[in-house]
Amino acid sequence: MTGQAQTVLDNPAWGAARARLSVLIPFKGDDPTLLLGALDRERADAEIVLLDDGSGDEALARRVEAAVRGLGLPARLVRLARNEGRAKGRNRLVAHARAGHFLFLDSDMLPDDPRFLGVWLDLVARENPPVAFGGFSLKQVAPSREHALHRTMAARSDCLVAAERALAPEKHVFTSNLLVRRDLFAREAFDESFSGWGWEDVEWGMRVARNWPILHVDNTATHLGLDTACAMAAKYEQSAANFARVVAAHPQVVAGYPSYRVARMLKFAPLRQAWRPWLKAFALADGPPLGSRALAMRLYRAALYAEAV
Repeated sequence: MTGQAQTVLDNPAWGAARARLSVLIPFKGDDPTLLLGALDRERADAEIVLLDDGSGDEALARRVEAAVRGLGLPARLVRLARNEGRAKGRNRLVAHARAGHFLFLDSDMLPDDPRFLGVWLDLVARENPPVAFGGFSLKQVAPSREHALHRTMAARSDCLVAAERALAPEKHVFTSNLLVRRDLFAREAFDESFSGWGWEDVEWGMRVARNWPILHVDNTATHLGLDTACAMAAKYEQSAANFARVVAAHPQVVAGYPSYRVARMLKFAPLRQAWRPWLKAFALADGPPLGSRALAMRLYRAALYAEAV
């Protein structure tokens, strides 16, 4: 991890604290203060480390600084002048963490259980797992027309109970709600050569699964930050290069994924460059049924990935 200038703010509880769990929260533009309030209400045996990954938003920075100072839990805020990206930023968070287990949480998550941290700490005390994923839900986010497509797709493919996720444990590893033991992370950090959006956490899960069991549990947090259809399409467009990296590094694992199989089929479809924009246009349109739009968006993603397989 290359260095860059950073500023560090510790709250009064930080200095002498020795917590059992380090909660690691990166943010870039999203406001994590709602999440901070929910975590602080537990008064669990935990510390919080936040990373402002080059947001460049002084008003947001002031709000987060005020929230950090007011937390009862020990907390540190690290601010970067430039964005480092998802993998490098999370590796930097670990460098500030002091506990034996890390809990990676996205800033737009909100715990579903008032004992969310307590459940994680109970699991650590009982089983000391090397890695565990708690899952996420849409329980606390109100339906809206603007985010209807993302909600439909996430409900089908992402909001899965632990038993379903455990069928492909490495595939359902996301840094939105991920517990990692310190000794494991010392051997397997996130690959900083990933850039843009997508796949760096799943690729990490594939590497980890070679040597450690990945536990899936039901300790969910709500994903509040649903995307518009346009934002989803843009993220898929960014993720194609990262998908190619995963295919190159883990061909046997990825070969079993539906997204890979569909991409392989579409690779040989004629005139792909001509009809792919029509899939995107249909997915973005407000009129068609959500199920049809979701299918179009999945096919659009597969058509993008066809360039990489």
